[in-house]
Amino acid sequence: MLVDGHMHLENGPLTKEYVMQFINEAYKQGFDRIQILDHTHRFKEFEVIYQGVKDASDYQKEWLANKKMKFKDSLSSYVRLINEVKSEKLPIEVLFGLEVCYVPEYKDEIERILEPYQFDFLVGAIHSIDGLLYDMPWSKEILWDKYNVDDIYRRYYELIFDLVKSNLFTQLAHPDTIKMFGYYPSYDLKPTYHELAQLLVEHHVKGECNTGCYYRYHHPDKGLSKELLDIFKEHHVDIITASDAHKPEDVGTCIKDIYKLCRYD
Repeated sequence: MLVDGHMHLENGPLTKEYVMQFINEAYKQGFDRIQILDHTHRFKEFEVIYQGVKDASDYQKEWLANKKMKFKDSLSSYVRLINEVKSEKLPIEVLFGLEVCYVPEYKDEIERILEPYQFDFLVGAIHSIDGLLYDMPWSKEILWDKYNVDDIYRRYYELIFDLVKSNLFTQLAHPDTIKMFGYYPSYDLKPTYHELAQLLVEHHVKGECNTGCYYRYHHPDKGLSKELLDIFKEHHVDIITASDAHKPEDVGTCIKDIYKLCRYD
């Protein structure tokens, strides 16, 4: 089954017409199933969990203050859209969920916000190291050039482990995208990767092989690093292929290149 397990509505409206652009592109490419989501920073209900990110940097405060993109819609409007799309006869299987920025100190609040809703899946993601975003143009200044790379990696995977153990999520977003700017630790990551794989299996959480780092940020790995992918397969992690498309034309990007590598034959 050809699956794209992670694509965003972020750059468009919450309308059936916009969603159908993603569905039709996936159908044209031969996908059997897609998973549509958006970041929690789109939705008003989640603004509270970003307070630490706002407080950590003026860059981040300004980024999150853009109400044309951030905290502009309600979860109820998203649910209405989901129900509208699901009432249609669709050419492929389409699931809907969220990509939740996991913040340990807001775990209970995240659970409270999500409790009334029945999404098809929930993707947990780590985008910041204790409030400092690692994947933005200003991240080098506020994080990578300021702190020890080994410490950043250790803390990143501590947060990932906590995310998986929270039992809030069905899927882990881009597990090793911390590599996106080409910074690597001096220590061996294999023990960390084995621990992560064991946790994913134990907590029944899928691990993404996400191509976004490759085509959006020009990292040489077309998905997970070979080392991490091999360890995931050794532990029989449930691996889901994902494009991280932020526009319809990016649906499925490079997934056919990695699909066979992620399969269990």
